[in-house]
Amino acid sequence: MTANVAVETTPEIPLWNDPSHPVSARVDALIGAMTLQEKIAQLYGVWVGASANGGEVAPHQHDMEEAVDLDALLPSGLGQLTRPFGTAPVDPALGALSLLRTQTRITSANRFGIPAVAHEECLAGFAAWGATAYPVPLSWGATFDPDVIRRMAAAIGRDMRAVGVHQGLAPVLDVVRDLRWGRVEETIGEDPYLVGTIGTAYVQGLESAGIVATLKHFVGYSASRAGRNLAPTSVGPRERADVLLPPFEMAIREGGARSVMHAYTDIDGIPSAADEKLLTGLLRDTWGFDGTVVADYFGIAFLKTLHGIAGDFADAAGAALTAGVDIELPTVKTFGAPLADAVAEGRVPESLIDRALRRVLTQKADLGLLDPDWSPVPPAFAGADLDDPDALRGTIDLDSPANRELAREIAEKAVVLLANDGTLPLAAPRRIALVGPNAAEGTAVLGCYSFPQHVGVQHPEIPVGIELPSLAESLAAEFPDAEITVARGTGVDDGDLSGIAEAVDTARDADIVVVALGDRAGLFGRGTSGEGCDAESLALPGAQQDLLNALLDSGTPVVTVLLAGRPYALGRAVEDSAAIVQSFFPGVGGTRAIAGVLSGRTAPSGRLPVSVPRGPGSQPATYLGARLAQASEVSNIDPTPAFGFGHGLTYTTFAWSDLTLDTEQAPTDGEFTASLTVRNTGERSGTEVVQLYLHDPVASVVQPVQRLVGYTRLELAPGEERRVRVTVPADLASFTGRDGRRIVEPGELELRLSASSTDARLTTRVTLTGPVREADHTRRFHAEFTVED
Repeated sequence: MTANVAVETTPEIPLWNDPSHPVSARVDALIGAMTLQEKIAQLYGVWVGASANGGEVAPHQHDMEEAVDLDALLPSGLGQLTRPFGTAPVDPALGALSLLRTQTRITSANRFGIPAVAHEECLAGFAAWGATAYPVPLSWGATFDPDVIRRMAAAIGRDMRAVGVHQGLAPVLDVVRDLRWGRVEETIGEDPYLVGTIGTAYVQGLESAGIVATLKHFVGYSASRAGRNLAPTSVGPRERADVLLPPFEMAIREGGARSVMHAYTDIDGIPSAADEKLLTGLLRDTWGFDGTVVADYFGIAFLKTLHGIAGDFADAAGAALTAGVDIELPTVKTFGAPLADAVAEGRVPESLIDRALRRVLTQKADLGLLDPDWSPVPPAFAGADLDDPDALRGTIDLDSPANRELAREIAEKAVVLLANDGTLPLAAPRRIALVGPNAAEGTAVLGCYSFPQHVGVQHPEIPVGIELPSLAESLAAEFPDAEITVARGTGVDDGDLSGIAEAVDTARDADIVVVALGDRAGLFGRGTSGEGCDAESLALPGAQQDLLNALLDSGTPVVTVLLAGRPYALGRAVEDSAAIVQSFFPGVGGTRAIAGVLSGRTAPSGRLPVSVPRGPGSQPATYLGARLAQASEVSNIDPTPAFGFGHGLTYTTFAWSDLTLDTEQAPTDGEFTASLTVRNTGERSGTEVVQLYLHDPVASVVQPVQRLVGYTRLELAPGEERRVRVTVPADLASFTGRDGRRIVEPGELELRLSASSTDARLTTRVTLTGPVREADHTRRFHAEFTVED
């Protein structure tokens, strides 16, 4: 007699859930099993806010949105969750619990068990309550240090991944074209090579933590007329190809970015969201990008409401899909019922939906969201009791000591000393007058995409959530034996003159005046810098110049300190200040970094990522200007900056010498190697930034007088010297020719080894020989620096 033995069998895993099969086969199988509505549901997000008590997220409403019924939507599935942490102040642990429970609901509601991708803003740190606020991107550019930005992005990515976030909407790779634009603070600078190298480092860091980096805004957003937000652009094909596009190309090729966000703007009448040549022809077919293209918020609907190229939302959806947009953000509007109706009516082919869906599902598979062992429990909850929300409160730290130390390091490297008559560093002053609207304001270090300024201001009853020492507090800690008197003088932009007399009296009673001026970050006119906070001119906001002039007349030396989102014209202060210190919204460690520079505890090493204008009305201007853009006798407007791109002083001096070349001629597919010696000739350690600019005196199309093609940071002790070798491929001389092809032309070039765009230390001429050569998207991007002992 044979005993009955129970045999345990494993139900067959659907192909799309089986990681032993190629991702492409899994995705094809899943698409084949989906209904049209289930397909479309993967192509949009829903804007939600995490629950403050750990419950499921709730739909977030906006002026541009209709009400969203999650119960009706979720059975078909959901592509993305928009900003569950970045919509309202929520304890990070309870926010993570809320996201976990929502993902459980999403996977339970749809028949394939597919979770949503959760995305967040992370432009100056994870935009969540209680998370570290790092310096803004303009400060990243001021570091001229890709490595430290790579480390910062990796730290941001780890914090996001720990709580269940998958995608970050950063970095901004727009090249500054007009300093009046409110979003200058969000950019890395006015030079495409600096933007590309720093932005690529950020992408590498974020992606190394498993977060999908999203490049924005593709392309032309920063080139709007008069620096107005979301305004028409006037960009020629060569400016687009040679200035605006290279940072994106570099971040895709070298950074491995997995997502791109289209820009709001149009170029020559073609909105980016409907530009098939841009989003498919260039991005995918030429550059080989295989990730997802997401809509800037409401950007697809704007094809109807703002651009007027679509008669209804169905037409807008069809135009975006045709161009190559895959995901509608922040919420369902055009990719919902209008798109389904358009397919049913034959206005939009289902094949376009399948194309976008394949990219979306491939990315979800790569994130592990289709695997059978996927869990909604994020890494931060390993071993936690998820049934006791109160016990979870406060258990996730998004502002760790390591984060703050990294933020401090970046802030210190980003402080730019513009001018100094020897007053700095301050030698134990007895009486300090600290004056200005940013003297005692802790939030003066924050950009508009920091959580406190972006979201927290709408919830004044909630604490800021992070420590933000004011400059007054940091100076008191830096100079414990000094008597520090604080006077506001005037507001950032209120135009109030009533406090200036008191400020001047305070200055006259002091040994030194530190005047803290600049911006207040905000959104859509609620600040002087930030999205929708464009400037009519580059004069200091409000009555700040009046205050500054009055202090300069006080008879006491004035150190001008800027906490700002853009550079401003400073009038007579350029010549009359004892010193000028520029800081671009430097984050949680910012005021301590500034105080350290003032005392000499740290030597400034930042360099300008944007030029500082001499006059308030000379925009748009950039150091990348051609000869006709320079000062001339036939115009009364002089665009010459007060301080040029790349400028920055420190507390020592450097001598550059012994420039040699390996060869003076090379073919158009060759390279040159130059060597020079840099020596610290001062009495203290310091950092020099060796910048390489290329000048092409004769070309077949107009070129900028010079452009940055390489840089390296050198830290030298007193008396120390290093030999620097730089190999310069001919590809760096390439530009877009008359027929639209990128070419390298034979002829003479000048290599300028410079301390800034206005301070060439050593120059040499080289000659490219041979035929005109085409340089395509596989060209070399970098001059290779080697520092020898």
